[in-house]
Amino acid sequence: MCWNAKYAVLIAISTVVTYLVALLVEKQQQKKKAKLYMVFGFVINLGILFFFKYFNFTLANLNKILSIMHIRSVNNPFSLLLPVGISFYTFQALGYMIDVYRGECKAERNLLKYALFVSFFPQLVAGPIERSKNLLGQIEKSTKESRFSLERLSSGFAMMVFGMFMKMVIADRVSLFVDRIFLNTIFIGSIEAIAGAVGFAVQIYCDFGGYSAIAIGAARIMGFDLMENFNTPYLSASIAEFWRRWHISLSTWFKDYVYIPLGGSRCSKLKKYRNLMITFLVSGLWHGASWTYVIWGAIHGIYQVVSDICKPLKERLVKALKIRTEVFSFKFFKIATTFILTDFAWIFFRAGSIGEAFGYIKALFTRWNPWVIFDESIFSYGLDRREMGILLAAVLILIIVDFIRNKTGKNIGEWLWSQNLLFRWAIYIVLVAAVLVYGEYGIDFNSAQFIYFAF
Repeated sequence: MCWNAKYAVLIAISTVVTYLVALLVEKQQQKKKAKLYMVFGFVINLGILFFFKYFNFTLANLNKILSIMHIRSVNNPFSLLLPVGISFYTFQALGYMIDVYRGECKAERNLLKYALFVSFFPQLVAGPIERSKNLLGQIEKSTKESRFSLERLSSGFAMMVFGMFMKMVIADRVSLFVDRIFLNTIFIGSIEAIAGAVGFAVQIYCDFGGYSAIAIGAARIMGFDLMENFNTPYLSASIAEFWRRWHISLSTWFKDYVYIPLGGSRCSKLKKYRNLMITFLVSGLWHGASWTYVIWGAIHGIYQVVSDICKPLKERLVKALKIRTEVFSFKFFKIATTFILTDFAWIFFRAGSIGEAFGYIKALFTRWNPWVIFDESIFSYGLDRREMGILLAAVLILIIVDFIRNKTGKNIGEWLWSQNLLFRWAIYIVLVAAVLVYGEYGIDFNSAQFIYFAF
């Protein structure tokens, strides 16, 4: 409401409509009428989402088609700004409605409790996209028992501070370098293009992963356990595994409410690949009203389809060449290959247009210039030697934390709580100091909003 008071009406409409539809669906004995209620709920919620997020995009594409046909373009009578968090709370409310329809949870009778579920402030604007079975149940319990504890306070605080470290020390710093690289697509060489692409992979992980850590930590302090949203995604050994580790709340949402209802993998190979492509195309479009996001989603869909088609061939090659799959070198090769494929797709996600993305890819493969590493011209892209050193040290800390997470199965908060008191407090002090000292920039730096606020 501080940003735009009128847009508070939108989340109110979404809340009331899904609340009432769920109650009607649960009471309705006839499946046909229940489906009509569901259609009504979907039309209202997706209609609002389409109008504010995709209307301008649709009209722009319609006008392009009309211009090709030499027909007068349609004027846009609206001046629309994307409401903060609309994609997240819309999907959360729709997920609840579907769960009630499927009989997986009961409809919430208390409107205030349901409104809290939809608008729970730590994760409202950028997730995780919570499930009704998880968060609604905790809201019910919170009215009956105290969920506060020293462990929650300690681990939640650690999560929040490390999330701020990821965002303010790493993401905001590397964004200066990445932005400068992508603004100079015409002039950059292969080394700058590689560094920019890797930099963006780090930026978006630390930006969104940092927000998720802050949200999960804040909720944990208050006695609520939000679902995990990131689990060391860049240590994935395949694209399928990457999507089990990256933006987990959205990935599982699309799996449960789009991919499986379409038929999932329990159908013919051709239909399975169709289902995969539809799911990833919709996922791309969810991220933004631009063809670059659609292409990004399509690339990940193609990765999955090609991987499935080539699976028998890969297994035969491994057997024929007697490749040992349990050794470190093979696992490292798979992780590195997955990261390269993921990072290539990120180019379309970051680029301002399809033309810019292809221009970037052209620079990546056709302008080999290794000398920029030695003549220090790489430091002319927003970060000098000192700032780059700080960034690399911070990324090293991130890598260590991710390896601990991957090895122990515990996030930074849980892992620190299991350590000795003195060690725990030493890490707290180091992280807080790093955020205060290295998260505060000079006159040339501007604080950046979270990337996923735009979705």
